[in-house]
Amino acid sequence: MYAIGVAAALLASVLFNIGIALQGLEARAAPRRLELRLAMFALLLRRPRWVAGLLLGIIGIGPQVVALDYAPFVVVQPALAAGLLVLLVLGDRIFGESVGPAEFAGVLAIIGGLALVAFGAPSRNETQRSLLVVVLVCLGLAVIALAPFALRGTRLDRAPLVIVASGCGFGLTNIATKLMSDAFSAGRLPAAAAWASVGVVMGVAATLTGMTAFQRSQATTVVPVTTAVQTFVPIVLEPLFLRESWASAPLDGAPLVLGLVCALLGSVLVSRTKAVSGLVARASS
Repeated sequence: MYAIGVAAALLASVLFNIGIALQGLEARAAPRRLELRLAMFALLLRRPRWVAGLLLGIIGIGPQVVALDYAPFVVVQPALAAGLLVLLVLGDRIFGESVGPAEFAGVLAIIGGLALVAFGAPSRNETQRSLLVVVLVCLGLAVIALAPFALRGTRLDRAPLVIVASGCGFGLTNIATKLMSDAFSAGRLPAAAAWASVGVVMGVAATLTGMTAFQRSQATTVVPVTTAVQTFVPIVLEPLFLRESWASAPLDGAPLVLGLVCALLGSVLVSRTKAVSGLVARASS
């Protein structure tokens, strides 16, 4: 069952990132006047390959939910970064850039990190903390994710804000997907529907801030930061909204921590390459 969860997480990651590649092949630069506005979606929805990529991303939510049902959250999150390797290959072919030592090191770090995480993770016996604590964690991320909309046009409306906000928004989407999966498995359908709604709203907000970030800053800056934030901030916050028995982790959790660090460094190295960041930027433009 644990292997099913890991395999489902990898499948979800591949679907997400192939979707990004399709969107990148179709997208063009959007007008700056559409920053942080839903009108930007109206423009993108007229581009068939962008829509196809969006649909693949939506389909990928299915295996992500399965993964969260069978494997620990701390394993599923870094596994979602494995799809960056697909983008590296596709981006290399599209842009004709060779893979250098840094990219090769990033690939090895992601693969080795995921192997260590899979080996060192505790058994899947997570339970949610009180609803109040869970809601407070989600509200904290939501405040950061939605801040650019409230501060639009002010002196604080800068590129770093929208970059971090986008990462937090997608991170909250991942947390909401986890909570939805748990609620659905427990037969609490109203709670599952509520968390699904949170995921959809925050996904839209994060996409808007992400597209704006690419208009304000270089892709080689935006992609590594948002990737790191959305993938690893939820892992850091996990003890605040989940109870998990770390006593069951092999070697007192050392392989798990080392694996997470390797996966984080590998994700940053791979995502900062022009082959990957260029595709993601074009998908979001």
